[in-house]
Amino acid sequence: MSKRRHNSNSKINPTSRARALRQNATESESLLWAALRGKQLCGLKFRRQHYIAPYYVDIACPEKKLIVEIDGGYHDLLGKYDLEREKYLRDLGWDVWRVSDKDVKRDLDAVLLGIARHLGIPFEFKRRSGRGSGMKNDRSG
Repeated sequence: MSKRRHNSNSKINPTSRARALRQNATESESLLWAALRGKQLCGLKFRRQHYIAPYYVDIACPEKKLIVEIDGGYHDLLGKYDLEREKYLRDLGWDVWRVSDKDVKRDLDAVLLGIARHLGIPFEFKRRSGRGSGMKNDRSG
């Protein structure tokens, strides 16, 4: 997750900023996102680089008010900032669940099971068909 705080003076709107963060995702973020997108895990909709003013979070499930943060690499350098940020998000009613980037790379299935267990729901994973980008195209012929 990019721990960068949104600058209200910035000319970039939150959607553009989130898009830029997604394009520069870490390997772990990309791996986890590939498994969560398209309601594959327990039928839940997840969002990547979700904006919860003034922060962007790695992955969020708004329906369950769950934030999944991937720690490791540069994330390890942000100690006090992370604690303040997490407290702010928890005060807004979000549950923050942390996982290491190494765990995502080493055992993605265990991470997915961990998310379901953390939410207290039965584990169910339905792999996407792999066709298309997942975006609807209304253009015809």
